Amino acid sequence: MGEKNKKIVKTIKVNADECNGCRACEVICSAFHAEPKYSSNNPARSRIRVVRDPLRDIYVPVYAGEYAPAECMGRDKYVIDGKEYEECAFCRASCPSRDIFKEPDSGLPLKCDMCEGEDEPLCVKWCITDALTYEEREEEVEEQPEQDDLEMGLDALTNKYGMDKIIETLARMSEAKQG
Repeated sequence: MGEKNKKIVKTIKVNADECNGCRACEVICSAFHAEPKYSSNNPARSRIRVVRDPLRDIYVPVYAGEYAPAECMGRDKYVIDGKEYEECAFCRASCPSRDIFKEPDSGLPLKCDMCEGEDEPLCVKWCITDALTYEEREEEVEEQPEQDDLEMGLDALTNKYGMDKIIETLARMSEAKQG
């Protein structure tokens, strides 16, 4: 069992009633995560998405969370301030049932990194309606070993193709590099 430590927990608080659907958050996030940084803009690479239904005046900013290897069973609908939302609109996970929060080239899951190296996430800085606010709080948490990017990517590929296919492909690639 892990040891309990105090840790700063960073979150982005979303106020969907304030969002006007401008998608500036998506634009700056995709530019920040471009290689090299700020060299391009592809909202499919963004770690935040605005779920939009302009005809019903619904805009819900959702930022990427943990990868979920299985599709959830929830298909409930919620009515908030007279607007109807599907449960999936609030979900932050990259999962098999939808393409949201997956890297467009590789299909690997994306996760919000709170714009590492910046004083606060850029989506919060660029939000002109204050639909997004940044919060830090101290919590006592049980430390779990965290997956690095490579491990998370291999885990996603294993779930998609199976361990045998991954091992077979790595062996073939290894032989090709040696030969």
